[in-house]
Amino acid sequence: MKLLAIDTSSNACSVALSDGDDLLENHVVEPRAHSNILMPMISQLLGDGGLALQDLDAIGLGNGPGSFIGMRIGASVVQGLCHGAGLNLIPVSSLAAVAAEAFEKNAAERVIVVQDARMHEVYLGSFAKGASGLPEAEGPEQIVAVGELPLPADAYSAAGAAWERYPELLPANGGKVRQVLPIEHPRAAFLLRLGAGSVDEAMRPESLAPAYLRTKVAEKPAERG
Repeated sequence: MKLLAIDTSSNACSVALSDGDDLLENHVVEPRAHSNILMPMISQLLGDGGLALQDLDAIGLGNGPGSFIGMRIGASVVQGLCHGAGLNLIPVSSLAAVAAEAFEKNAAERVIVVQDARMHEVYLGSFAKGASGLPEAEGPEQIVAVGELPLPADAYSAAGAAWERYPELLPANGGKVRQVLPIEHPRAAFLLRLGAGSVDEAMRPESLAPAYLRTKVAEKPAERG
């Protein structure tokens, strides 16, 4: 399969391209620059891979949860590319992409991924390592207040940028977290792996529903009940 994947849900702008076993990736941590660097990154990767958009089977999108602005940039770019080339879109959890990297690079069986949602809240996803080595969600992704996290089990490894952003998270969850891994942002290379296994979930680009979790940027926890 020939797949392109992008993720702009975090401070990282990440693009990857696969053509069979060949993989190219460009991953840049540069906050607030996604709108300027994303399209040049995509063009460069396609050029390096000797492919045009029309050669692709689909495009994978890191569908959050994460930065509202970043997610909107990624969604609009991927929807436009898919419309123009007649391609389907494969939405992939950005939290699962972080978990996939954690499982590949560490001897972990369970991983919790926690990303900053601002307003002293975090996006939370918990994953178990599946038979294929890829993450399987242990429950729905959530937005929760910083503090003791609602986890279905214990003995987790942890990843995501919120562990550094909120140092109080670790002591509050020390009984369930064995180690915090130095994996903060989703990488498009791992979106490719997840997307390749989810081709049956590919959709027309206009059907995309971004996983914002919080329905309004300015909504405070008390306002959600």
